[in-house]
Amino acid sequence: MLLSWISGLGAGMALLHLLQKLLFPYFWKDFWFLLKVIRCGIRIELYRRKGELVTVLDKFLSQAQKQPRKPFIVYEGDIYTYEDVDRRSSRVARAFLNHSALEKGDTVALLMSNEPDFVHVWFGLAKLGCVVAFLNSNIRSTSLLHCIRSCEPRALVVGADLLEAVEEILPSLPEGISVWAVKDSVPRGVISLKEKLSTASDKPVPRSHHAAWNLKTPSLYIFTSGTTGLPKAAVITQLQALKGAAGLWAFGCTSDDIIYITLPLYHSSGAILGIGGCIELGATCVLKKKFSASQFWNDCKKYNVTVFQYIGEICRYLCKQPKREGERDHQVRLAVGNGVRSDVWREFLDRFGNVKMCELYGATEGNICFMNHTGKIGAVGRTNFFYKLFFTFDLIKYDFQKDEPIRNEQGWCSHVKKGEPGLLISRVNEKNPFFGYVGNKKHTEKKLLRDVFKKGDVYFNTGDLMVQDHENFLYFYDRIGDTFRWKGENIATTEVADIIGMLDFIQESNVYGVAVPDCEGKIGMASITLKPNKSLDLEKVYEQVVTFLPAYACPRFLRIQGKMETTGTFKLKKFQLVQEGTDFH
Repeated sequence: MLLSWISGLGAGMALLHLLQKLLFPYFWKDFWFLLKVIRCGIRIELYRRKGELVTVLDKFLSQAQKQPRKPFIVYEGDIYTYEDVDRRSSRVARAFLNHSALEKGDTVALLMSNEPDFVHVWFGLAKLGCVVAFLNSNIRSTSLLHCIRSCEPRALVVGADLLEAVEEILPSLPEGISVWAVKDSVPRGVISLKEKLSTASDKPVPRSHHAAWNLKTPSLYIFTSGTTGLPKAAVITQLQALKGAAGLWAFGCTSDDIIYITLPLYHSSGAILGIGGCIELGATCVLKKKFSASQFWNDCKKYNVTVFQYIGEICRYLCKQPKREGERDHQVRLAVGNGVRSDVWREFLDRFGNVKMCELYGATEGNICFMNHTGKIGAVGRTNFFYKLFFTFDLIKYDFQKDEPIRNEQGWCSHVKKGEPGLLISRVNEKNPFFGYVGNKKHTEKKLLRDVFKKGDVYFNTGDLMVQDHENFLYFYDRIGDTFRWKGENIATTEVADIIGMLDFIQESNVYGVAVPDCEGKIGMASITLKPNKSLDLEKVYEQVVTFLPAYACPRFLRIQGKMETTGTFKLKKFQLVQEGTDFH
């Protein structure tokens, strides 16, 4: 009888297991990943209730105490331990304490390339309680000046290799901004931070200088193109930085991993997910000044890299490299990033071995994030009933011609069916706030949709079209509005159009992105009309865009039209132009 009962129980368990595999194949992966998310949230909440507001900087200082001799940053063969970075950043803090009037809460703009001093200066200023604004190291002239003005810094710190870009705008900088360069010999009006560091103490700065009284206070400003106009400084709070820094841990990285960072540190991926992620783990990062496809695998082997960060273009560049012997002879087990196409994903795995691709989705300023923890090829993330308890999001119908969400007769938005592209929106509430941008409040308001499904509700507009399949995986479909993505950067079409429109022979300029075969994102194309009795000067067009725009934002195609079509509200029409694209043959 007992044996019969046991065998029956065993058969029942086996049947349940089989049904679970058939009906809920991702149940256990979802369950364990959800536990990680909950654990992270509980940990932050416990700190808050105890009155111990722990920030990313606090976690770094803790790691420096626990494992001072462990390598934190490896750069061009040089090793910087956790203790080294702690002392160097304290020296930076002391230099500013001794030679500036910076106070807790002040903003300092940082214009530097990928190098250890980027982290030293960032952490040094953070130790003083300053908000650090990361400036894109590719921008120049008007765009650079705009970014500096918009975040209203008390000081600007520039790397030695980028000082020339600042010299060009030095006379136009707002009054009251002190300019510091990490260089011995500096021009008039610039302070040599390197000289001040040579005499500064590395004595720890009292915690009172940087102790956070609220996790919703700003930690960083990171510039993003958003949907229109010049770059805007997104507010990154201490809480957002903490959540972002937990990304590598959530994907299964450990303190034993060596993470390869080739992405720019002025972006949230490189700084928060990369550097912050290493701090969360107590791991080592190999920092590269710029990505190099030819040196990538040699670096991975040389430094025993186990995890690397990517954007889609990186994986494609690696796949385009000539095949060599021993390409699978490496220790890389995880790749964390976003934007890789399904075909490139498959080719990468076939060629370079069993590397788990950890695709994720998240806007710098957004309040929603997806993580593909299952490794499903092509998906940016996954949702389920439990996920939506924590993050309320929806995919709504969108009018591509009018470039706006579709509303019914009652004025409400509608959900799309599974398998259909829809605009991704995320509910804004106390649990998932949207902190917006620095300065002009209208930019923050433009990112919000109000009265979406009922009176008074508010949603963050991601500007991205997504598709949710019948297994609840999410896939990126396209960008909307006046932005397209190229070379891993969001490009604001209005900014590019304004630069082209400054030429005296251009009547109107309409810029948009067009699809390119075998490439991620879209490449820039400018449709123009000429002023009466004026002729096109291509040399001047070229000189204008390369002078005022970063390389990735320069349009590669030009279309000349006799007349520019507009909407009923006099907005330039783009939909048809994007559909027509260009002829590559």
